[in-house]
Amino acid sequence: MEDLRILDDAHAVAARKEVYRVTIILSVLTIIELALGYSMVNMSEQSFSRHLIKGIILILMLAKAFYIVAYFMHLKHEIRNLIMTIVLPLGLFIWFIIAFLADGNSFRELRNKYAPYDQESNIPVQQKVHGEHEKGTIELKKAVE
Repeated sequence: MEDLRILDDAHAVAARKEVYRVTIILSVLTIIELALGYSMVNMSEQSFSRHLIKGIILILMLAKAFYIVAYFMHLKHEIRNLIMTIVLPLGLFIWFIIAFLADGNSFRELRNKYAPYDQESNIPVQQKVHGEHEKGTIELKKAVE
């Protein structure tokens, strides 16, 4: 019975070390992402280095997603077929999101190019003064009479 307790304690220590290791890895990746994000604040919008940093941040985010799926969904110690039944649909779902966003952006750009009367704009519409629309309807009624 004593042997089982020793084995259980050894397993608990190993599991605790693994949790600490994963927590440290995720924390370090997050700190690196934040530092990279803050470093590109003053860069111009179209600079190559800004796009490079965005790409690096995306790669770090994928690494974090791998660790989260592997350890917190307990897939690290499962068989390969079970892992693929979860990861493959997840990858397809992400691909669908990217495809739909790209298609929506393409539709918006084509609509703005070929149907300018439907063009989206960020210019705010001027609101009429309260009561101004009533004057027009009263004048219209008088003109009709």
